[in-house]
Amino acid sequence: MSPVFAHGQLRLYLLALLDEGPRHGYEIIQDLENRFTPSAGTVYPRLAKLEEEGLVQRADEGRKATYSITEAGRAEVRARQADVQDLRDDLDQSVRHLAEEVRSRVQHQAADLRTELKNAAREARATATPVGSHEPWTRGEAAAYADLERAVNTFRSDVRRAWRRGGLTADQSREVVDILTDAAARIRAVVSSR
Repeated sequence: MSPVFAHGQLRLYLLALLDEGPRHGYEIIQDLENRFTPSAGTVYPRLAKLEEEGLVQRADEGRKATYSITEAGRAEVRARQADVQDLRDDLDQSVRHLAEEVRSRVQHQAADLRTELKNAAREARATATPVGSHEPWTRGEAAAYADLERAVNTFRSDVRRAWRRGGLTADQSREVVDILTDAAARIRAVVSSR
């Protein structure tokens, strides 16, 4: 990934930030963190260089130092206003591009994970051992189990879709519960007759 700032851009951006008002060095870093994560080893040396050039001044307040722009710094910001806007546009584009890269990577990894999970589930069904047995399922048993899983999921989706579409009255709800209770009893009878 390329650096966010090209040569000389951080210097100009620091001046533009200070042109908005005096800030502590930490506040400058926080402002920059809204767009990317700078390091103190990058920001403080540049602030010191701007101070040497007479573009900013530093006022020590206890353990903190506040930096503010000088008239010479303001003059440079005004003279390079088009560069400041280009810099802000570049930063916005850089952040958007980075966000798109992250989003794309996450989507790709999520798709890979879904594929892996589907394959693992398919493998688990193919090699599963029926309850109470020590032998793996035959291909026919595995296919029948997959058909059963599919039928249960389709049933669940169809029923939910039907009641969301039209809603249910209290009488309809009781009737559906009776049907489900009856179906569950019939399924238990089939399973227990094995």
